[in-house]
Amino acid sequence: MFSLCSFNSRKRASSTSIAAWLMQNLVLCVFVMSVAHGQVRYSIPEEMTKGSLVGNIVQDLGLDIKRLKSGRARIFTEDSREYIGLNVDKGTLIVKERIDREELCGNKSPCSLHFQIILDHPMELHRIDVEILDINDNYPLFRKKDVNFQISESAIPGARYSLESAKDPDVGPNSLQTYKLNPSDHFTLKSLSRPDGTKYIEMVLQTPLDREKESEHKLILTAYDGGNPPKSGVIKINIIVLDANDNAPSFTQSVYRVSLPENTPLGFLIITVSATDADEGTNGDIQYSFSQSSHSVSIIFDIDPSNGEIVVKGHLDFEISKYHELDIEATDKGGLTDTCKVLVEMTDVNDNAPVISLMSFSNSIPEDASPDTVIAMVNVKDVDTERNGQVKCSIAPHLPFKIKSSATNFYSLTTDQLLDREKISEYNITITATDEGSPSFSTNKTLNLKISDINDNAPAFQRQSYTAYVMENNSPGVSVLSVKAHDKDSGNNARVSYFLEDIFLNGISASTYVSVNADSGEIIAVRSFDYEQTKEFCIRVKAQDGGSPPLSSNVSVKIIIQDQNDNAPQVLYPVQSGGSVVAEIVPRSADVGYLVTKVVAVDVDSGQNAWLSYKLQKATDRALFEVGLQNGEIRTVRQVTDKDAVKQRLTVVVEDNGQPSRSATVNVNVALADSFPEVLSEFTDFTHDKEYNDNLTFYLVLALAVVSFLFIVSIIAILSVKCYRWRRERMFYKSGANLPVIPYYPPLYADVGGTGTLQHVYNYDVCRTTDSRKSDLKYVRPCSESVISLGTSGTQTLTHAQREKLDSDDSFDKVFANFFISK
Repeated sequence: MFSLCSFNSRKRASSTSIAAWLMQNLVLCVFVMSVAHGQVRYSIPEEMTKGSLVGNIVQDLGLDIKRLKSGRARIFTEDSREYIGLNVDKGTLIVKERIDREELCGNKSPCSLHFQIILDHPMELHRIDVEILDINDNYPLFRKKDVNFQISESAIPGARYSLESAKDPDVGPNSLQTYKLNPSDHFTLKSLSRPDGTKYIEMVLQTPLDREKESEHKLILTAYDGGNPPKSGVIKINIIVLDANDNAPSFTQSVYRVSLPENTPLGFLIITVSATDADEGTNGDIQYSFSQSSHSVSIIFDIDPSNGEIVVKGHLDFEISKYHELDIEATDKGGLTDTCKVLVEMTDVNDNAPVISLMSFSNSIPEDASPDTVIAMVNVKDVDTERNGQVKCSIAPHLPFKIKSSATNFYSLTTDQLLDREKISEYNITITATDEGSPSFSTNKTLNLKISDINDNAPAFQRQSYTAYVMENNSPGVSVLSVKAHDKDSGNNARVSYFLEDIFLNGISASTYVSVNADSGEIIAVRSFDYEQTKEFCIRVKAQDGGSPPLSSNVSVKIIIQDQNDNAPQVLYPVQSGGSVVAEIVPRSADVGYLVTKVVAVDVDSGQNAWLSYKLQKATDRALFEVGLQNGEIRTVRQVTDKDAVKQRLTVVVEDNGQPSRSATVNVNVALADSFPEVLSEFTDFTHDKEYNDNLTFYLVLALAVVSFLFIVSIIAILSVKCYRWRRERMFYKSGANLPVIPYYPPLYADVGGTGTLQHVYNYDVCRTTDSRKSDLKYVRPCSESVISLGTSGTQTLTHAQREKLDSDDSFDKVFANFFISK
């Protein structure tokens, strides 16, 4: 009895997935054949996983499990390697090791495993055959990955080229079956058999090759087996087409266009022309050159003959030429040529600065020029183009000018405001022309403009007023002061002349005092000044320029006359006269310090020149009297005695404080007597000392007549005063019945600290102090009468107002009668 189990299966490409594949697709048909000798045959696919069931040996051999165990069933193989194992517990045959049919049997078919199952007690031997079925688990395989062929493009169709065959270890339908070539435009495959029965393939050229179209062909040869699905293997076939000189050079472009800035440096690569030759090797070597028609551009451009690079050789200038046309030839070694044209378009760069052309210019304008007065016209030009050639003109913003465009590329420079030459007499106007290029260029042009003067400024003195000091008694022609006026204008407009305005000073023209130098402004004294007559005066000096019309200004000049010690002191009291004698009566009962009289003197000078001091020069008895140094008061320094002479004569010197000092002397006659008879008895002696002896009798009679009349009036006044001041009087007047009537008057002096007198025709207010150096003398007004005027014809009394003033003075508390005796 035979039991046959056949198994057909397909194995996947991956051996690791054989078990899963067997579970899904394996159809196992086992035919078991039972013979009397116990022979069993199985068929299994290769690459089954370990543990896979091969067959149930218990069923197929008619055994049971106990027999297998008791008989110690085991497998015996002739080879040491066991691929099939026995599971005694289940009575099955299983795959013990991986089975590779190609490794086990190679190309041999069929491929089987032979082994025996041995049982003991009793011994039994059963033969088992396991056929290993092929699965498509191998790809067709080429020995090389690629193969190269070199075929000339001149090869004719039908040429054959042998190809390597692929190998597939599988057998039967799973072995190598067909080949396929791709692409098949130029070649086809042809399968051939050798005498030994092996097959091989050839590649046959169908259409001519063209290297210039395709210099290399890459083909894929694919070998397929008969599996389901089929497996394949590939080999790359590289076919290199060898060249033949059958093509002329050809430029890639017939016309090349390039834009080039004009400032392109030398050696700069502007473009590379390229010509191709379908041939190769020496057949495809190309030389580049300028054609004969482009010989002139060879000065500016150069071309590399080997690679077609065109570089700048010479200077480019857009302003000279805006375009360049180059004709290029390409020639191969066979003499075949092609031509192309290179058009070089120059682009402008801002490489030119604007140019300023002065069309008209007034280098001097008057300062009174009205705004918008045209000073200059300029033309501005830039040879560049577009924005590079667009120019704008400007000047510094702080200048009193403006520039504006009057037409294209024409500009006018005008005044923008009123000018003042005295502030700025000259301008350097810089006109800047700037183009709009990037970077921009600019050009400067400087115009020197002078501002001419007009007479718009009057002379101005350095001071608002002047004060000059002149010492009196000056010499005529001495310089008093120089005034100076400055005129901001120039030329004749600034030439200043000086004039004295004709004004009147105290009714006299100023020109009689001073004169002015017309050129230098020096003020010169015309005459000698007298401080005592004029202390100061003011004049006005006019400064006038030489413009047309002239302008002028005035300044006040105050001239102050400074005092000199040119006047000696003048004694006001006691009055000295050639025809009269004044005597002061001092009672013998007078106390020490008794005020005998006061010498009153003034000095018409001022300041320290009028500071007066009094000194006793000589006296009959120097021990009896003293004179106040500052106030001129004559006082007794001791008690009068009977031994003292009745007649006392004092000489007082009045001296000022000038340098050098001036002085005056006065003689004071003092009578020491208590009664008039004593005075009369001694009076005659006074007259003997005088130099006035002529007509003595006439003067005496005339004097007695006048004095008699005045005496009556005076005695009434004296009695009234004595009664009023009785309590303060220290001296009493006594008169006898037999005394003659002799008129007397109070002394006409003031107890003042003044420092001098004026001429008899002036009155003064005197501020008295005990120090004559601090006294002040103020001029009041002219007077038609003198304070005291005595002459040979008699006496003249004070006015009523003068008497009241003398009466109110505290220095005259004691009034004594003065006897005026005429000889």
